[in-house]
Amino acid sequence: MTPTAAPPPLIAAPALELREVSKRYGDFTAVDRISLTVPAGSIFGFLGPNGAGKTTTLRMILDIIQPTEGTITLLGSNSALSLRNRIGYLPEEKGLYKKMRAWSVIAYFATLKGLSRAAAKRRAFELLERYGLKDFAESKTEALSKGMGQKVQVLAAVAHDPEFVILDEPFSGLDPVNQTVMEDIITDLRSRGRTVIFSTHVMAHAERMCDRLAIIARGRKLFDGTPEEARRSIPGRVKLQTSDSGSIESLRALREVASITPGPDGRWEIELSGNANPQAVLEACFTGGIRLRSFQFTEPTLHDVFLKLVGPDAREASFR
Repeated sequence: MTPTAAPPPLIAAPALELREVSKRYGDFTAVDRISLTVPAGSIFGFLGPNGAGKTTTLRMILDIIQPTEGTITLLGSNSALSLRNRIGYLPEEKGLYKKMRAWSVIAYFATLKGLSRAAAKRRAFELLERYGLKDFAESKTEALSKGMGQKVQVLAAVAHDPEFVILDEPFSGLDPVNQTVMEDIITDLRSRGRTVIFSTHVMAHAERMCDRLAIIARGRKLFDGTPEEARRSIPGRVKLQTSDSGSIESLRALREVASITPGPDGRWEIELSGNANPQAVLEACFTGGIRLRSFQFTEPTLHDVFLKLVGPDAREASFR
């Protein structure tokens, strides 16, 4: 008998798909034909300077505003309104009920998403203890620091254990300690199979955490892929210093070299072509009799990619 072929592996449906989505307000285009696919169980970074269209896109995903054109599919549905108990959302405009206690804020939002009062209260105290706020459970939110208050609001957004979580600028205004706690919350969600999309203009968080990311500016998508693919999309640089005043002009003839910029005291910065191997430049220095005091290859960072793609608007972004 001919053996039966094994069935093809199952491919999980993406958690979110945007197809040619645009949003216009009169003559102004806030979002221009953006297409995205967010895999289920991943952390997806939505990066761009202020005013890039990030919040508008997130609000369209949530059905808060309607796209002018295009289609959005979230967890298999064309409308997020029917999925409210499966979605967690932290808006860009942060705010808490000042007279409520920390645990009661979290429990209140959990009951709005379907948990019983008893289950919501248990969940609130579990989350506060897990993320270092147990001692502040009974504190009124007006007495909390900005960082602690923002953590409480994030915990309120995920207290019902949603499948899909949208966080709009979750790191904004947080000190380094609270930024680390926020990263822990997000990575914990992924470890339990949840999908997280967060917007930010802080490149370091995206570089550390994201499985995939998109970069947008002026409403248009400039990049969509993994952080590694982003870093490979622009060339690296070589910084070297010669031990005498000899020229390195001979290196300009190398196909691996795109440009050479001189600096003080025999220092030079060389931009490589594409994915050129810096070893070729080092070998050319030796064979060309260039005496080196130092030679350093610098791989592109997400910061570099962002600056290259976004251009002048990138000055508004943060790179902490």
